[in-house]
Amino acid sequence: MHPNFHFSTVQVLWTLTFAAQLVLLVVLLGRDRIKRFPWFALSILLMALRLLASRLLYGRMPTITLSAIFVTLADVTAVVAFLVVVEMARRAFAPVRRSILFATALVVVAVAGTALYFWGPWPAWKTLTAGSTMATLQLMQLGAQKFDMLVDMLTIELGVLVVLFGRRYGSGWHTHTQRIVIGLSTASIGQLAVQAVWQLITLHAAPHSQAEYERVLGLRDKLFNANGVLYIAAVVWWVACLWFDEPDAVTPAESEEKNTPNPEYISSEVGAEDEAQTEGESLTPNP
Repeated sequence: MHPNFHFSTVQVLWTLTFAAQLVLLVVLLGRDRIKRFPWFALSILLMALRLLASRLLYGRMPTITLSAIFVTLADVTAVVAFLVVVEMARRAFAPVRRSILFATALVVVAVAGTALYFWGPWPAWKTLTAGSTMATLQLMQLGAQKFDMLVDMLTIELGVLVVLFGRRYGSGWHTHTQRIVIGLSTASIGQLAVQAVWQLITLHAAPHSQAEYERVLGLRDKLFNANGVLYIAAVVWWVACLWFDEPDAVTPAESEEKNTPNPEYISSEVGAEDEAQTEGESLTPNP
């Protein structure tokens, strides 16, 4: 007898993704990692909020209102993702001089911006500047999509730099910074790969029947589902890495223990001082 579960692939991936994000937030909070990576924690919280909103609000609100909510969340998430890249770069290359750091950042942004400019078709400017609510939402959505792609490219470049030069500046393999960046880079590679493959399919696919059209849509769903599985693997990777302390890291309890004086040592010092004072008084002649 085979069990029959009435859950689609999308529902299973949604549940696993949301559960993994909640576990990651618990680890970040319970292991006191939020103070070190505040923007990374906020990005995970925003993505979990978007997932929850997509399940609770879809089909229960007017289309324009729902689109405005999700487009605004997408814009905010893209900005926070960029701040995550900045946060990880500052932590990975903190000892580097600011002049070298700024010059490298300009080169990295220039490379990513050039790749973004030549990536995919851009809509006509007239369609984006039309004075209507839908045009404004389309402009905001385009900004979120393009900025997300820029952040993905920057994340991949940062991952390459951290893997190659992170150990020299104190961000080796066993550090949380490098492992978070590896997970971010892996998710960004999957996201850009899916977009590139789907653009190639849409450019060259010419379905001549409803069956062929449905086959193309099925291929798109498989690509997006594979990207979802990759993201879940990245979240599980972050959970496993952030649960354990870094080899050379000192926990707050250990630092407090180091800063707290030992009572036995204090009592022994006080006893030694009292004995020395007693001996000194005994050796002093009585007038």
